[in-house]
Amino acid sequence: MTERPARRDLMKGLGLASLGVALSPHLDIEGQAEKGVERSIYVGTYTSATSRGIHLLRFDPVTGSIKVVGLAAEVVNPSYLAIAPGGRHLCAVNEVGTFNGQPVGGLTTFAISPQDGLLRQINQVSSGGASPCYVSLDPAGRHVLAANYSGGNLIVVPIGKDGVLGQTSHLVQHQGSGGNPQRQAGPRAHCVIFSPQRRHVLAVDLGIDRVMIYRWDGQQGKLIPNSPAEFRTRPGAGPRHIDFHPNGRLAAVINELDSTLISCSWDGAKGELKEIQTVPTLPAGFSGTNYCADLHFHPNGRFVYGSNRGHDSIGIWRVDARSGSLELVGHESTGGRNPRNFVIDPSGRWLLAANQASDSIILFRIDQKTGRLTRTGQPVTISMPVCLKFL
Repeated sequence: MTERPARRDLMKGLGLASLGVALSPHLDIEGQAEKGVERSIYVGTYTSATSRGIHLLRFDPVTGSIKVVGLAAEVVNPSYLAIAPGGRHLCAVNEVGTFNGQPVGGLTTFAISPQDGLLRQINQVSSGGASPCYVSLDPAGRHVLAANYSGGNLIVVPIGKDGVLGQTSHLVQHQGSGGNPQRQAGPRAHCVIFSPQRRHVLAVDLGIDRVMIYRWDGQQGKLIPNSPAEFRTRPGAGPRHIDFHPNGRLAAVINELDSTLISCSWDGAKGELKEIQTVPTLPAGFSGTNYCADLHFHPNGRFVYGSNRGHDSIGIWRVDARSGSLELVGHESTGGRNPRNFVIDPSGRWLLAANQASDSIILFRIDQKTGRLTRTGQPVTISMPVCLKFL
């Protein structure tokens, strides 16, 4: 994770005071997936500037129009979000360095109103480590998993049907260092997701140049070291995020520090990643500073996209679903600075990029044949957008 300009300031002196929610126009959640019906998008932010928490947008998947509803809930530094199966609850990390006087961050759950999409806070718990930057829920919706960047660890917390977070069921501390003394002096857990087969949990650790692989015990809410227990990148690569191809047999890892993308095979029975190909995320000739951030496969499986912060672009690659090989299609400017997270809508027709350093969200139309992006519409202005999630 880049030591983004606000990170060190954000980590000092921030508490987790939860405030009220703002009023907004009525938003019909029912039937959003139907053609022509608006969908909800939640925007996680940093709150060190003017944002006060999680924002709500309405998106028309036919026309591509975006409406800003407003603030859905006030909460400190909800930098990454996850929505529970069924769409009744939302969980956010609170990316801070102090929670209830302890050197950890927080996790906050909210109930999603079916009437207007606003969020009602349910409860908060410790994240078990400082600077949580990623959160996901198990497929059964019974546990929340978070990656703590500064803490270099993972936490598993049970969540009830009512959205209440319980006591920690497991905490896993990563060990080691990487090839970059300034950025990799210790573990830096950055992403934690479930495999498509739901048997394994993969945790990407930027600080130790590894993707750790665990077997999932859904009854106990525990992470059990797999065999093989890890996938290693090149020293100093700084792996940040991982995503799985729709076929469940391929994956891709984006490396923040050396600006590369790794195509991998995935054995869902063994829980094993193997490198197929590594490609640069930057165009030839670019010599500036760059840190990669997010990546996503297109729903049709023909393309994979990755964001560059510095070059400020989305890289586009064509994917051979059989071999896993990647072919560069090109790069598209995100129309802003420091594109952190981006999201592809479920129809696969649109991509929305969150430019953290220029307070903007930009919409792109996706060419279904070539994978190329065409910017459309006007920027949405939200202070320090970090994470975008469709309900």
